[in-house]
Amino acid sequence: MKLGRLNHIGVATPSLEASIAYYRDVMGATIAHEPFDLPAQGVKVCFVDTPGENGTAGTQIELIEPLGENSPIHGFIAKNPAGGQHHMCYEVPDIHEAKAWFEGLGKKVLGEPRIGAHGTLIFFVHPRDMNGVLTEIMETPKEGAH
Repeated sequence: MKLGRLNHIGVATPSLEASIAYYRDVMGATIAHEPFDLPAQGVKVCFVDTPGENGTAGTQIELIEPLGENSPIHGFIAKNPAGGQHHMCYEVPDIHEAKAWFEGLGKKVLGEPRIGAHGTLIFFVHPRDMNGVLTEIMETPKEGAH
């Protein structure tokens, strides 16, 4: 098993509106998708697309704002009031095979696979087992996903 492409970088923010403006006006993001609530994860999400080169798409940034004090992102924002990089997300063809592989390596998988913001199955691997980076593993999105 090996990881597929980097799908997105998750950035926690205290304000989706301010972060969308920043990525659009300062960083040159080309598309800001409509923000949406993901109550099962306790977050409000907006994907922005950074510009690529020579007609290619850039890296997608997942902006994540907490949906209240029970959100797992709420604690992150409390420690990092300006927000910041929260996680990196890699694609895999089969989420269950990937979970078994990580567990076989002795990595701490955080919970069972669940539907993520792209509408496909995801899970997270604890940062201490991933060189200090919270890592999201997601099944490669099907056509028409975010």
